[in-house]
Amino acid sequence: MLSSARRLLPSASSLTSNNCNIASRATSMMFSRGMTILSSESKEEFKKENYNARMAKTRRPVSPHVTIYSFPICALASITTRVTGCALSFGAAGLGALELIGGNGTALSLMSDIGNSGLVLSSGAKFAVAFPIVYHYFGGLRHLVWDNAPEMLTNVDVEKTSYGLIGASVLVSGVALVV
Repeated sequence: MLSSARRLLPSASSLTSNNCNIASRATSMMFSRGMTILSSESKEEFKKENYNARMAKTRRPVSPHVTIYSFPICALASITTRVTGCALSFGAAGLGALELIGGNGTALSLMSDIGNSGLVLSSGAKFAVAFPIVYHYFGGLRHLVWDNAPEMLTNVDVEKTSYGLIGASVLVSGVALVV
């Protein structure tokens, strides 16, 4: 039985020579790839032609961009966390600049004027301030949980928490409209 198995398996020397042949073929294929070398004249012509004209000439379709790509909910949640962080930074800087330029109490009077301007405008302003704060805070808590429990960092769990993050943020920010 053992001798028949030895006859079926290749010897070590044949494996080594086969591996060398495969490696040399792969190396030669890697370095013998056909390339287009542009002369300085053709380089200038290439620069003059726009992308759509080149694609029409080659009869290749123009690549669709993010207009048809559907972002996964995890990517949208991540992007929204970053955008809300930037919005909070710019909002805080704007309020600080308003106080420095307008004097003491300018930001308070602006907020009071917005609050007294009617239900639609004041509710929209409250939501516009509450949502970034709540969303960014809940997103930070989510990352804190992931840091302490990495086993929760699976594709399925990340998708579930993304939906939960968005839902909880909208809900809590909606409650802030009533307060």
